[in-house]
Amino acid sequence: MKTFGGPALFLDRSDINTDEIIPAKYLTEITKEDLKPYLLEDLKLPGFDPKSDKTFGAGAVVTRANFGCGSSREHAPWVFEVNGINVVIAQSFARIFRQNMFNCGMAAIELSPEKIDQLFSYAGAADATIEVDVANTTLTIKGGGREESMQFEISPFDKALVLAGGWVDYADSKY
Repeated sequence: MKTFGGPALFLDRSDINTDEIIPAKYLTEITKEDLKPYLLEDLKLPGFDPKSDKTFGAGAVVTRANFGCGSSREHAPWVFEVNGINVVIAQSFARIFRQNMFNCGMAAIELSPEKIDQLFSYAGAADATIEVDVANTTLTIKGGGREESMQFEISPFDKALVLAGGWVDYADSKY
């Protein structure tokens, strides 16, 4: 079974849009792999370096509300996918971005502001990691000598998409 999560990347801002996730000037690239070096290239946050090992070593992103707003494009989830990030956890997502994540077999997890704040309490831990058990709707965060788990909700259909590996694999198994 596919593993979800890994080292956590904390992006402490709401309304991070798809142009900040993958700038539009790269949408003409031929393959998903060609998008890889441009992950979060235009994101401006205090202390954030889009070219850092922390960014390119991440397996999960924790952020605030309305993540993935802006233009609808599959390239936004794809750039996370090719960089080994298969989980984004936020208070809320733009509807199309969220569905594109599920369609690509990636987890888009919505949590209450209080639970997001709990996750952000680990942002200072250099060893912060997140493990997500999609089948059992549980996530565990570890770092700085602490650990905690919490439940999340996902619709049965979206869970099936993620566990199948995305829409294409789901459709192949059903039709």
